[in-house]
Amino acid sequence: MAENLLTARPDGGRLFVALGDSFTEGVGDYNPRFPNGVRGWADRVAEKLAKAEPGWEYANLAIRSKRLRHIIAEQLEPALAMEPTLVTLYAGGNDILDIGTDINALMRDYESLVARLSVTGATLVLFTGFDVKVSPLLEPLKKRNAAYNQRVREVAARYEAVLVDYWCFDAFHDPRMWDSDRLHMSAAGHKYLAGQVLDQLGVPHKFKPKEWDPPVRLGLRDWERRQRRWVHDWVLPLFERKLRGVTLGDELSPRWPQPVRVPPKGGLKKLAPKVPAD
Repeated sequence: MAENLLTARPDGGRLFVALGDSFTEGVGDYNPRFPNGVRGWADRVAEKLAKAEPGWEYANLAIRSKRLRHIIAEQLEPALAMEPTLVTLYAGGNDILDIGTDINALMRDYESLVARLSVTGATLVLFTGFDVKVSPLLEPLKKRNAAYNQRVREVAARYEAVLVDYWCFDAFHDPRMWDSDRLHMSAAGHKYLAGQVLDQLGVPHKFKPKEWDPPVRLGLRDWERRQRRWVHDWVLPLFERKLRGVTLGDELSPRWPQPVRVPPKGGLKKLAPKVPAD
């Protein structure tokens, strides 16, 4: 585990602000007790920070489907106004999936965003993207994803940010680390990533990789059945939304839009709204 990289403001305050899209919102780690029905790695990191050093506050401004331009326009200024001491940023993944994205222009905007965040003096955590094996149809995006990751590494070095090199995590080659849409992490994936972030920050935790038996090899008929279900449940609705110009995040608000003090015992579930019984 790395040396603890976290510092407090002169007044002793500690505030973790998470920025981004579905990756940081927590999609795939479903829990109806939490805002927007998800939990995610960032919530888990906030809880471990508070357990290690009580007094941490936490805000999560990430919303699924947001492009980099939305994150700059909607999340940057609110984050700066909070005077964070820790900021995590993953942005650009949805842009990579959009046809016609200029990767050089995208990364210029990404670096400008990182530059704005770096002057706060907060510990800044950046992420590369994982090479998700979704479908051969998306293989042409692999070159674009590799270019994105290389530029993120360069930006992280230039601004002395903490880099979580998600691209290199072999654990995510197991399909059980992914949700049924094959694009978002499962609960197990979010837990694993939380552990990786905490390791980089030098914060103690007890997250351990799942010890699974090897995946069962599917016969051709079962494989085809799963492919048809995936196309019906996820691919077709995605293309329909693109044609209509809407996203899953259009009607959503940030999960934790204002800083909340994280209870060192019991975690964020103590702050989550109560779900009425059926």
